[in-house]
Amino acid sequence: MINVQEVLETKIGKSHALLKEELATVRAGKANAALVDRVMVDYYGTPTPLKSLANISVPEPRTLLISPFDPKSIPNIEKGINIADIGITPANDGKVIRLTIPQVTEERRKELTKTVKKIGEETKVAIRNLRREANDELKKEQKGGELTEDDLKEELDSVQKIIDKAIKEVDNLVADKEKEIMEV
Repeated sequence: MINVQEVLETKIGKSHALLKEELATVRAGKANAALVDRVMVDYYGTPTPLKSLANISVPEPRTLLISPFDPKSIPNIEKGINIADIGITPANDGKVIRLTIPQVTEERRKELTKTVKKIGEETKVAIRNLRREANDELKKEQKGGELTEDDLKEELDSVQKIIDKAIKEVDNLVADKEKEIMEV
């Protein structure tokens, strides 16, 4: 008999990790190296993640500094940043690339919070789907004679508690990101 709750908690952990990654890429007016995590650069004909080609640092609150290991790759890195469409135009001085994060307007902040809420909702839907899978698995075990009806009810309650806790965590992560976005 597989432990349905352990499997569920593992999958929920992955959902939370994915949510944190997604939220980190939402620009909140502060420089954050995660903004360029998804940038792919054509490096000698191979799509390569930017973080494999350069050091990324935050020297000032609204500036990202990208120091390529190979200075010849600067034009390709700039092109990769533009293709990734993160909304920031790169500036280079021949040795490094600077990304200056613009001040976010109130209207844009509201748009970003809507985006964050949407990402949170998608994660909640995924978690609810995990609940359905876990419940189906438990019902299958009961039909197979591995669980009694009382055990099934107990297990279903336990699954629901895990889901409630997971959704509360999603709400907390989303609320924290919204607070970060709305800070001026």
